[in-house]
Amino acid sequence: MALRIPISTYRLQFNSGFKFCDACVLVPYLHDLGITDLYASPLLQAKRGSTHGYDVTDPSHLNPELGTEVDFDALVAELKKYGMGLLLDIVPNHMSASSENPWWMDVLENGSHSQYALHFDVDWHPPSRALENRVLLPILGKPYAEVLEGGELVLSFDAGIFFLNYSDFRLPISPRTYLQILEYQSDRLQHKRGLDSAALVEFQGLLSGLQQLASAPQEITLDRRQIQEIKGRLGRLYSKVVEIKQFVDDNLRAFNGKKGSSESFMLLDRLMSKQAYVLAYWKTENQAINYRRFFTISDLVGVRIGDPVTFEASHALVIRLAEKGQVTGFRIDHIDGLRDPKDYLERLQDRLRVEGSDPKQLPFYILLEKICSSDEHLDKNWPVQGTTGYDYMNAVNELFIDQQGLVELQTSYRKYVNSETPYTDLVYFKKKQVMATILSPEILSLSYHLGLLALQDRYAREIPRELLTRALIEITACFPVYRTYLRDFEVSDSDKYFIEIALTEARRRNPNLDPKAFAWLEEILLLKPAGHVLPEQREQRLSFVMTWQQLTGPITAKGVEDSALYVYNSLISLNEVGGNPAGPGNLPSEFHDYLQKKAATWPFAMNATMTHDAKHAEDFRARVNVLSELPADWNINLKQWNEWNRKKRSKVGTQLLPLPNEEELIYQALLGSWPIHEALGDSYVQRIQDFVVKAGREAMVHTRWAIPNLPYEKAITDFVAVILNPSEDNLFLKNFPEFAARIAFHGALNSLSQLLIKIASPGIPDFYQGSEIFDLRLVDPDNRQQVDFAVRAAQQKKIVAGTVTIAEVLADWKSGMIKQFVARRALRFRRENHDLFLKGQYHPLKVQGAHQDSVFAFAREFNHSWALIIAPRLTTRITTAPNMPLGKIAWSDTSIHLPKEFPRQWKNLFTQAVCEPEKEKESELAVSKVFRDFPVAILIGSR
Repeated sequence: MALRIPISTYRLQFNSGFKFCDACVLVPYLHDLGITDLYASPLLQAKRGSTHGYDVTDPSHLNPELGTEVDFDALVAELKKYGMGLLLDIVPNHMSASSENPWWMDVLENGSHSQYALHFDVDWHPPSRALENRVLLPILGKPYAEVLEGGELVLSFDAGIFFLNYSDFRLPISPRTYLQILEYQSDRLQHKRGLDSAALVEFQGLLSGLQQLASAPQEITLDRRQIQEIKGRLGRLYSKVVEIKQFVDDNLRAFNGKKGSSESFMLLDRLMSKQAYVLAYWKTENQAINYRRFFTISDLVGVRIGDPVTFEASHALVIRLAEKGQVTGFRIDHIDGLRDPKDYLERLQDRLRVEGSDPKQLPFYILLEKICSSDEHLDKNWPVQGTTGYDYMNAVNELFIDQQGLVELQTSYRKYVNSETPYTDLVYFKKKQVMATILSPEILSLSYHLGLLALQDRYAREIPRELLTRALIEITACFPVYRTYLRDFEVSDSDKYFIEIALTEARRRNPNLDPKAFAWLEEILLLKPAGHVLPEQREQRLSFVMTWQQLTGPITAKGVEDSALYVYNSLISLNEVGGNPAGPGNLPSEFHDYLQKKAATWPFAMNATMTHDAKHAEDFRARVNVLSELPADWNINLKQWNEWNRKKRSKVGTQLLPLPNEEELIYQALLGSWPIHEALGDSYVQRIQDFVVKAGREAMVHTRWAIPNLPYEKAITDFVAVILNPSEDNLFLKNFPEFAARIAFHGALNSLSQLLIKIASPGIPDFYQGSEIFDLRLVDPDNRQQVDFAVRAAQQKKIVAGTVTIAEVLADWKSGMIKQFVARRALRFRRENHDLFLKGQYHPLKVQGAHQDSVFAFAREFNHSWALIIAPRLTTRITTAPNMPLGKIAWSDTSIHLPKEFPRQWKNLFTQAVCEPEKEKESELAVSKVFRDFPVAILIGSR
């Protein structure tokens, strides 16, 4: 096993519709494209039918729905044949809380004394006494009494084991309670005709054994071998002795009750009260849920990965794959969900280290799914190569924003939707909404433990608990980043900085809240030493802070990513994970600074422009960004479309829907995804309808996932259908395509520039499946649909064969072949010159002349090898559709300044043309020459 740094990666989403064998077929295509490493979604055994693999049920096996181990070995062999690596997405934070998870089922069967209980983050002693040593399962579609008396809970027996069946769930019955079932009217069994006396004696012996189980103290862990023996004997008696089978079946019918007779369900109700779980209506789950969920998903249970036994059990397979060289890198999902991320990463790298290797060198390539917001940066002391690139995705996207135009868009947006609420206030309100609703059980639990800390403190015990909880909520709502990383009593400068920002802002927003509450919480959250606090109390404070840190991330994610980003719609291309919709965009100088810092700190981090969790595809964003260049045209069109479509809105209550904010979202979504190279079809209309329903539910303004407002959703989807109906009197549909085509043209130029910059920037360029041609997909599940690789392979064959000319590629830009052409040429050049891009210096270049603001240029240099990367931006200033921005007419006197140490002769990678400065201006390279025949350029030079 040796450290392998990818040169480029390609993300594939594996599921039952795309298996190991399907990926194996793609390997030659990806290699020819220039990709060096396959980047796979989770491959471990997941819940049946999983489309993503994050709901792991058994980490010790590969997912059989993806193929056999032989199929996986064949994929690895094919990758090695082409010198390619495999980067694997792994999930240390959570597992599926389903009947298919044997660890979780054992916990539900045996409670806190299960051998797997320590694997899961369950509070066995919550505030609710009814949940002492029990787990709340919010899986019922109706209140418990209705489900019970409706006969929907069915007790069953299979191979010596009793189960409770509900819908798709199959829950275990505790062996301690088998006696309740089998002792019921057991005297009848003695009078059964034909019952063999030996069978009766054995059955009575089983009852004696079950009596021992039932009478054993709850704190005693049962003998698993004894239980398995009892289950086996019971199963054999049931299958071989007719009379015992009839007896058990009669008891099952008795326990399952009769509809219309509430008293007939007493037996089952009493049995359920003795289980290690409590069934609850899913809509009331916010009251008392006592295990750590993944965000708000109750069927994903948190894993205590900090426990060494849990770590080894859950990582045995992936570590073995790494040791065998079958996996060459890991992507760690949701690192912020872990209690102590640094401890986990250090343990993982230590397990992957080869004996005798240099302890100062990282043994394995590991990336983190980590969202850095505000002015946050990844801790340099973490043993990883960087993040999966949300920061890069937003930084490069903002390069294509016209700052002045964005200000105009934001101003007109506030007028159009009649709201002056700043985005920062919206985020604050949304975080509080999340804490009051979908994450309220976590807040209740945190409040309970905060109250216990206050009771132990002579200075805080008289501060009302409600006041402390309110202050904590305010601080959390004002938190500027996803989380901090306190793990001991040494508080880092960055953690202190962000906590103090939250405290200051919370105090500003709440001048009337008792200052004592904020002062005490400042002491707690910053772990300030206090002479009156005992050592064990300090440890309890640290434990509280570490728990709070695990919660601030989900609160931010649900409040910002999954709510605020669907409410603030001034320019939705900025509404991205880790982004700032109200931000000013990036000036070229600022993006240069970003790339130089990346080269110095995280040169092997991933550069992503699209992920499976992105809100919009990369080329969707590239299109919508163009609106910042055309704010006046956008506003004229918006008002015109609003007028034409006014009568197509529906009245729901007192409101005409969609409201202006939703209407603006719809139009921008259409511009970003409009199919300019094919006819408008029913599937496209359905995609937009699905998007607006999801956007509405995520926004949590008019409708929600938990409580869908169906009249509202119908009004919105009807509006989409009507405005896209190709009728003769639909003025909107006659006008919209022309503006959409104009936006699409300049968006395509943005896409090519973004692509080229990504491939040549410091970092590792990543391609999300299918994005080698124009990618206009919407948020998941739209962006997780199967990719038509046949189309992409056919286009690539034309490129490889040389049957298309540069002029033909430009003329056929709508098909996306032009993007694939650029990707293939640039990726293969990167692979052939990997040291230039992995180790090379980054040189920002100065642009001057009439259109200096419309060019972004930099150089990479290593060991006398050079490459200039030159890409246009803000192209509406340069040309009009469909004219490509080429030659002197477009670029006038714009030039790139070449420092004297640079080569003077350059070869264009895409056109093969030689380009050099004029003799009288040896330090100036004319952009008109660079872009004579093609709109983006990599120039190759050497000294």
